[in-house]
Amino acid sequence: MVQGGRRDSRFGRFARRGFTDPGAAGRLLDSPAVDRVRDDPALLDALGATADPDLALRSFVRLAEAQPGEEERRLLLDTVRAAKPLRDRLLGVLGSSEALGDHLARHPGDWRALRAYETADLHPGVGEFEAALASVKDPDGLRVAYRRALLAVAARDVCGTADVAQTAAELADLATATLRAALAIASREAPEDAALCRLAVIGMGKCGGHELNYVSDVDVVFVAEPAGGGGESGGEESGALRAATRLASRMMRICSDTTAEGTIWPVDANLRPEGRNGPLVRTLSSHLAYYQRWAKTWEFQALLKARPVAGDAALGREYREAVGPLVWQAAERENFVTDVQQMRRRVVAEIPAAQLDRELKLGPGGLRDVEFAVQLLQLVHGRGDTSLRSPTTLAALDALAAGGYVGRQDAAALGDAYRFLRTLEHRIQLHRMRRTHLMPRDEGELRMLGRSLGFRQDPVAELTRAWKRHAAVVRRLHEKIFYRPLLDAVAQLAPGEIRLSAGAARQRLEALGYADPAAALRHLEALTSGVSRKAAIQRTLLPVLLGWFADSADPDAGLLGFRKVSDALGQTPWYLRLLRDEGAAAENLARVLSAGRLAPDLLLRAPEAVALLGDPEGLRPRGREALTQEVLAAVGRAGGPEQAVAAARGVRRRELFRTAAADVVGAHKAADGGDAEGTPAEVAAAVDRVGRALADLNAATIAGALRAAVDARWGDALPTRFAVIGMGRFGGRELNYGSDADVLFVHEPREGADEREAGEAAFAVANEMRRLLQLPSSDPPLPIDADLRPEGRSGPLVRTLASYEAYYRRWSQVWERHALLRAEPVAGDEELGRRFVELIDPLRYPEGGPDEEAVREIRRLKARMESERLPRGADRTTHTKLGRGGLSDVEWTVQLTQLRHAAAVPGLRTTRTRTALAAARDAGLIEADDAAVLDEAWLLATRVRNAVMLVRGRPGDTFPSEPRELAAVGRYLGYEPGHVGELLEDYRRTTRRARTVVDRLFYGID
Repeated sequence: MVQGGRRDSRFGRFARRGFTDPGAAGRLLDSPAVDRVRDDPALLDALGATADPDLALRSFVRLAEAQPGEEERRLLLDTVRAAKPLRDRLLGVLGSSEALGDHLARHPGDWRALRAYETADLHPGVGEFEAALASVKDPDGLRVAYRRALLAVAARDVCGTADVAQTAAELADLATATLRAALAIASREAPEDAALCRLAVIGMGKCGGHELNYVSDVDVVFVAEPAGGGGESGGEESGALRAATRLASRMMRICSDTTAEGTIWPVDANLRPEGRNGPLVRTLSSHLAYYQRWAKTWEFQALLKARPVAGDAALGREYREAVGPLVWQAAERENFVTDVQQMRRRVVAEIPAAQLDRELKLGPGGLRDVEFAVQLLQLVHGRGDTSLRSPTTLAALDALAAGGYVGRQDAAALGDAYRFLRTLEHRIQLHRMRRTHLMPRDEGELRMLGRSLGFRQDPVAELTRAWKRHAAVVRRLHEKIFYRPLLDAVAQLAPGEIRLSAGAARQRLEALGYADPAAALRHLEALTSGVSRKAAIQRTLLPVLLGWFADSADPDAGLLGFRKVSDALGQTPWYLRLLRDEGAAAENLARVLSAGRLAPDLLLRAPEAVALLGDPEGLRPRGREALTQEVLAAVGRAGGPEQAVAAARGVRRRELFRTAAADVVGAHKAADGGDAEGTPAEVAAAVDRVGRALADLNAATIAGALRAAVDARWGDALPTRFAVIGMGRFGGRELNYGSDADVLFVHEPREGADEREAGEAAFAVANEMRRLLQLPSSDPPLPIDADLRPEGRSGPLVRTLASYEAYYRRWSQVWERHALLRAEPVAGDEELGRRFVELIDPLRYPEGGPDEEAVREIRRLKARMESERLPRGADRTTHTKLGRGGLSDVEWTVQLTQLRHAAAVPGLRTTRTRTALAAARDAGLIEADDAAVLDEAWLLATRVRNAVMLVRGRPGDTFPSEPRELAAVGRYLGYEPGHVGELLEDYRRTTRRARTVVDRLFYGID
């Protein structure tokens, strides 16, 4: 019983102190190697205070067992028992780092390194670390000495005598000392190379910024000059560069190679000019020539952290003094804004999807968000304020807050989040000394991590909550940090607070893509000044909205549009509540307002349509039946034909906005890798959805105009049945935003009606419809084009069904039968429309297909259209309708296939181009590869036409020449800023391939 009670007692004392395996802990303490401290409660308390008591005890026993003799073991145990500070540091390291425990087991005397710097306010610098590494003679000795010095850094970290910034600085200083020691070893191994050159090692990234991780690539750049000091010949300079390259390579290998003692860390020189494709070592003049002529914005951003760390100190200073001024001119470069936008998007895009929710560094709300924001603000404002030029993130953030460039509260919150995330990153890496930025999945590792940060009640849950909370702070502030000081600068609500000057505010807006920063500041002042509820809410919304505007091709237009909408709706309670409370509404509004002219113009004519942006179903297109019912009901309530058509146009305006907004929002999410359409199949579905929605709302509007025209004069007594037949893109439900409505009008006198009277009535109805739809209005026009009727403009506007039958039977030409391929009833008498289709089906789907003469005529018509209708000066390679491989090429090829084979292949009997193309492919009439080429070209040309209308607010068949408009078209199509050249190249390549297929299938050219 006594023995059992003793076991229970031992189990309890281990469990209470956080051991997860009390049995194993008891067995470890029974080891003879720790007999002198086995029953020491101070030891158990110290173990229980570590991140992982089981690991700490296991590693401690290994360390005691590894001591080379009894005297050394006694010294270790007596010191641990008597010296609390050292005990806490040793066990703290052993409970946090399995890798350092392994090192101590291999080098059991290195625990003595923890005796150094026992006073909390003593922290080693480069000099102390250099002294610790001074006796090193070879690479293996350097690895051992590095880990020995690392023990002391880790001890101060885990015991709390150094905060995360101090720890990062110590790690950077240790890296500096290590690079110097490695270069000294390399110079001793190759004295002839060392004698030929002056080599300076420039620390970059976190090493240069004095904020290194435990396990990280150490980024460097090498600069060298001949040892003579100037005036050397070209041969001497090239010889010195070769020697310096060998020396630098040797130094990198000493640090990076893995031996029995492991590795120190990789030395990465890829931040040098031209990256890994450039020479490893350059002269100072070569560096300067590159940066002055070729460097990109991110390279100047990287230079912000450059500092000499090893080698020739004078040359290092010369390098820093020479490149430093270039860093602070980067924000004035032509492509600065574009480069910044690309850098912001590229980081997250490169993260594997499976790791996105575990990324501490690169994921949303991660360390890179903070670092990027701080560095961007440094580049913008550091040109005129030298206090902002610190290479260290937290020091720079403090300076930005002190200067009013960042709100103090925002800076404090961001700094706290950054410290937490960096501490988390440190502890994850320290465990196994592996380079990682991922939160672990293993429950035990999460528990250890949580305990290392002081979470003891429920370490995993508390850690997860804290991590999510800090990441959310970073996500929330990442964009606001750019814009909130702008609002403070113009709102002037808190006298005495340090604010951005007007000049600094303009600089920031220019750097973020605003072409007219003075106007932008006026808009911000109008939106946010005062103490009204409206101004208060907009001060909350605008920091985020401004970031979304800046992501677009035209931020100025987005901000101006928001001011106009807010002026129109700002006193409406639901508007501000919608933007504040419905997260998607504010973002969707920002995307719509900054995407071009069409959607904002529609919204500003009826601002209440902004409510659609907050409803999850609000951007879903409505079907033709529902639209027609709403339009006819509105027409029925109107007081006259003009009012009736105005009501119908109002419905069309709202639905056009719904369609355009859904298109813009979907395209933007796809470009950002969101959950909207992004795959080729999803893009195709989106194009089809837009074409169908536009056809449906035009059909409903025409139905309303028809009802208004009839009711105004005849009511229920119209002496003839009347139907409207959609033609061209309208009949094919493939409309673009700027397409006309091609139609035919057909009527049939009612039984007993006078045919002459019926004909006059039908003619009057058609003319009245056209008049009503052409009335001057602020709403988008809906041109009605009836030129595809028999005899074209020379023929009667309206015919009876019998007249159509007689004409088509006796006189129809090839082009008319061709045009009928896309005929589909859209409004009016449904039964009459159905009979019209029955009439024309034998004409458009002829048995045996067209004869050879008809085929030649179709080809002649197509060739003539290409030569005569293409506008003068238009580029045939980029004209979306009539150009090479454009819409006309694809559609005529598909339609010739329909004329030839639709009688035998039912799937070809459709008015839709893509549906007919797929049917031809499935029937083996067009090879699958050819069909894919034609489909891709048709979709791309259609999307370009839609994009041009969305951006410019007026239709066009060519790419815009104005750079901002072209960039906006590219953005809609998924091209990153600065990549519109790729858009044009891709368009030409896609349509060139399509034209090759058209030449073969349509013109018969092999």
